[in-house]
Amino acid sequence: MMQNYLARFSCFFVLPATLLILVNTAPAVKAQKQLYNPITLPTNGEVSDSLSDKDIPMGQGGFARDYSIELNAGDNIAIDLSSDSFDTIVTLMKGGVTVVENDDGPDGTTNSLLFTRIKDSGTYIVRVRAFGETAGGPFKLKVTRLKPI
Repeated sequence: MMQNYLARFSCFFVLPATLLILVNTAPAVKAQKQLYNPITLPTNGEVSDSLSDKDIPMGQGGFARDYSIELNAGDNIAIDLSSDSFDTIVTLMKGGVTVVENDDGPDGTTNSLLFTRIKDSGTYIVRVRAFGETAGGPFKLKVTRLKPI
């Protein structure tokens, strides 16, 4: 008899509980979206900015700043990151997965330079970070779409 009662009226208990869960998680989802919000790179692909301890903490003690960019399959790009204040590392990511990364460029400095061909169209993240426990400082980032010869 008790089972029939519970079966018949369970919708009165389950539905409000489900709504309560959805209502209580909505602010958390909204807060999470606000927590991570990469900066959109300007159309010219260049930015002068500064890395600080207010940016994304990295497990190694340094910090990172993310920029989003739309890239197309077949694009050949160069990403140039330079700073006089810290040893730079630049990472290109898609969907949270590292596509390519560079620490030191070919000029023998601690600036970063990488070249890559994009395989899949979509939104990519260019991550600027300092090597090691360096807090950061001013930097220049430039993403260039290379034209075929």
